[in-house]
Amino acid sequence: MTLAPASPVALGARFASELPELAAPWRAASVADPQLLALNEPLAGRLGFDPEWLRSVDGRRFLAGNLVPTGATPVAQAYAGHQFGGFSPRLGDGRALLLGELVDVDGRLHDLHLKGSGRTPFARGGDGLAAVGPMLREYVISESLFALGIPTTRSLAVLATQTPVYRETTLPGAVLARVARSHLRVGTFQFARGTGDLELLRRLADHAIARHYADSATAAQPYLALFDAVVTAQATLVARWMLVGFVHGVMNTDNMTISGESIDFGPCAFLDAFDPVAVFSSIDTGGRYAYRNQPVVAQWNLARLAEALLPLFADDQEDAVAVATEALGRFGAHYQAAWTQGMRDKLGLPSDVDDAVAVALIDELLDHMQQSGVDHTGFFRALGAGARGDTEPARGLFLDIAAFDAWADRWLALQPDGDLMDRTNPIYIPRNHLVEEALAAAGDGDLHPLDGLLRAVTSPYRPQPGMERYAEPAPGDFGPYRTFCGT
Repeated sequence: MTLAPASPVALGARFASELPELAAPWRAASVADPQLLALNEPLAGRLGFDPEWLRSVDGRRFLAGNLVPTGATPVAQAYAGHQFGGFSPRLGDGRALLLGELVDVDGRLHDLHLKGSGRTPFARGGDGLAAVGPMLREYVISESLFALGIPTTRSLAVLATQTPVYRETTLPGAVLARVARSHLRVGTFQFARGTGDLELLRRLADHAIARHYADSATAAQPYLALFDAVVTAQATLVARWMLVGFVHGVMNTDNMTISGESIDFGPCAFLDAFDPVAVFSSIDTGGRYAYRNQPVVAQWNLARLAEALLPLFADDQEDAVAVATEALGRFGAHYQAAWTQGMRDKLGLPSDVDDAVAVALIDELLDHMQQSGVDHTGFFRALGAGARGDTEPARGLFLDIAAFDAWADRWLALQPDGDLMDRTNPIYIPRNHLVEEALAAAGDGDLHPLDGLLRAVTSPYRPQPGMERYAEPAPGDFGPYRTFCGT
């Protein structure tokens, strides 16, 4: 079936046409009467959609994958992946579809992608469905990260399917329509390398360069330049996660993008009390993806990307390994630079403060925060008042007040910029207890808590009268907090 002539968009099929070996043509499962639970009207407008059309019967069928534009080629994408360190050579979109590519108002290309749209050839025995709760979680988290200035896939809409989804209990079903600069993953390259077809690997790399890192095409070693660019993008991304206390929860290689966007928010959460070993995912029993491990895991994942790309780096295997190792070694410097600058901004430190002084101050502060179980987000925001002469809001969060006072004296002597701190430190994040409250209410048909949470987290730096509860840490009886993948 095709869209009406007045449809506001046309979807391209660049990935499907250029890389058919990685694309299985498929159609979404039929949904009788999909109902919108959430629609991202600002994003819709940027993509050329009329939000009112998306609310119509045809628009909702389009968002559920049941009304396909002329010329579009919905496909399930193939990829491999290391999941908790173990390699799976054939994963792919088991419950997802790439509907196609579209161009936003700035001329940038984006994927339009569905999750929970039914079984595909990659389903591996799964039902291909998704429940309302996990899809709304991705909507909230992705839009929060976007508002925080962190590269991320974005959520266009969540639709209720009226289809029961069987997990530990029976849950209401949903489809998420999301947007990304692309869905190319480390695992996509692992799959291509695993086929043994080096021409396919080369075409995939050329596709990634053209889509994301055009400058790499003119480099002396284009594929090494591609890898270098991905290393830089991922180092910066993970540093930004760490600065806001975000824990992804399932950093498998199939969940790491080539573009440097955050993707696939399953058992994710934000820190309440600062805790370097925080783990929220119910399946991460060994703490592989704990908060403090995220930079290490990111570099490990990038090493797997380097392994996949080795034949393109040099004809001689030893030469290829040498240049890949050198490029991978730059991850640490990129990460440290992004983290240090981000922490300097969080503390409002002037540019003339020496890095060694700044790092010592940061390390001591984090030790004090850990020992006192200080609320990560609330503390940094409260500290902005300290830069203006009122340290009491931050001071009262510490058990060892004398230690904080000594630290604060040294910090204040550096003349921190409170305005910079307010621009850097959010008031509102998706507090875990509020996320659970909103998802539980939505499961019962009440979307008001979800709407309130979205209003807060999509304007995270500006105080909003009447929204004070969205800035408060979890109550004492909340936790220990555990999250679930939803698959």
